[in-house]
Amino acid sequence: MLASSVLALSISQALAAGVKFAGVNIAGFDFGCSTDGNCNIGNVYGPIKSSDLSSTASADGPGQMNHFATKDKLNIFRLPVGWQFLVNLELGGTLDSAAFGQYDRLMQACLKTGAYCIIDIHNYARWNGKTIGSSGGPSNEDFASLWKQLATKYAAEEKVVMGLMNEPHNMPDLASWAGSVQAAVTAIRGAGATSQMILLPGDGYTGASTFVSGGSAAALAGVTNPDKSTTNLIFDVHQYLDGDGSGTSATCTKTSDVFAPLLKWLKSSNRQAMLTEIGGGSSDASCITNVCEVLDFLNTNSDQFLGYVGWAAGSFDSSYVLSLVPDGGNDVPLMEKCFAAKFGGGSGTSPAAPVSSSGSGSESDQGSGEGSGEGSGQGSGSGSGTTSPISSSAASPPIATTSGPALQLPSHVSQLPPSPTSSTPAIYGLGQGPNQQKQQPAQIGGNILDNDLQDDCDAEWEDVPTAPEPSTVTKRNGMRRLAYAEEI
Repeated sequence: MLASSVLALSISQALAAGVKFAGVNIAGFDFGCSTDGNCNIGNVYGPIKSSDLSSTASADGPGQMNHFATKDKLNIFRLPVGWQFLVNLELGGTLDSAAFGQYDRLMQACLKTGAYCIIDIHNYARWNGKTIGSSGGPSNEDFASLWKQLATKYAAEEKVVMGLMNEPHNMPDLASWAGSVQAAVTAIRGAGATSQMILLPGDGYTGASTFVSGGSAAALAGVTNPDKSTTNLIFDVHQYLDGDGSGTSATCTKTSDVFAPLLKWLKSSNRQAMLTEIGGGSSDASCITNVCEVLDFLNTNSDQFLGYVGWAAGSFDSSYVLSLVPDGGNDVPLMEKCFAAKFGGGSGTSPAAPVSSSGSGSESDQGSGEGSGEGSGQGSGSGSGTTSPISSSAASPPIATTSGPALQLPSHVSQLPPSPTSSTPAIYGLGQGPNQQKQQPAQIGGNILDNDLQDDCDAEWEDVPTAPEPSTVTKRNGMRRLAYAEEI
């Protein structure tokens, strides 16, 4: 190979040597929201000390973000919140001043760290069981109104990222969903937030592994800015690495192979994505191995993947299986070895080599790089930290700009019980709450999965022994955590 070709190749590799963003979800304002879009705002557990709206809130979200930003040099935080909480249960209504004031305190604390801050509406593309744009559900105008108000509040904040919706699933019509997303994008840009990143979520809990095969990539490719460009319109994906991709197990089996179809599509379409949820057992050897391997893959392919956001800190108790909450000022192993160690501070570098190549790591580090290139055809297993760093500004990440092609086409839900009394357990949707406990999958009250859900993805039912049997069972299908009981 000619010397000039070798030089060009090395420069190309260096430019893609590290993601621009890495951070953590700071959960709590989303507690009480279930996958059917019901949000019991009485179960909100905002990660703000002495919260006026949640007298039991004691989690120090601002302190956590300051820790992650200063100690670990992380530069993006995702702040989940329920739609009902923000508008005090009034669909199509204005932002509730008290509720939004609480959320804005968390947002301002995030911005104070110098990080980027993602607004995440944690409603699964639903309001009280009805999908956005469906008959009897929230209209596109309702959805756009919410985002117009939020964008107006933060139009001057370049580092506020608009995460349109958490994990849509079982959407009846992807073309219709793309229309809802377009309505929100148009409203945001029209409100004066003309340059901020907007995250576009797909169906199937916006899973990275099915984003292309499920039709989300094709449907959302046609969403554009008012000028018909796709500047700063980023695809929003999630991926958990346990056996069924649910994020409910402390162990991890999946590797970066699951990203191969999405990577291929992003390259061919000149588009970018951000992984805004990924997690695993915080001290489990298999998760340290596999999560680190995935982050190496993202660093290697940073022209397509802007960054990653770990799940989760905030109001979770340290006993939560996926907790990234610092323990006495110290990071949990998954944070220390993966989420922090694999980030080059947004400089375009990838400081940590694959864990398996290090002779000084613990037994939990072994083999993290194995198989990272299998099946992808992209050489994703080349490993991080092997190329010369070339600096770039994290404040102004290079975002692909294209004009999107024409749109192409392509629920089972749970319901929270009434607000708990002081003597009854609270069923927090999706296992969210400060003392989440993992239970074994079980069948409750003769309930079984319907055929549509069986086809959609693997799913588990959660048995909460201390709770009275609910009329419908809270279920997590696709990502992250199951229901749990907490005495309050």
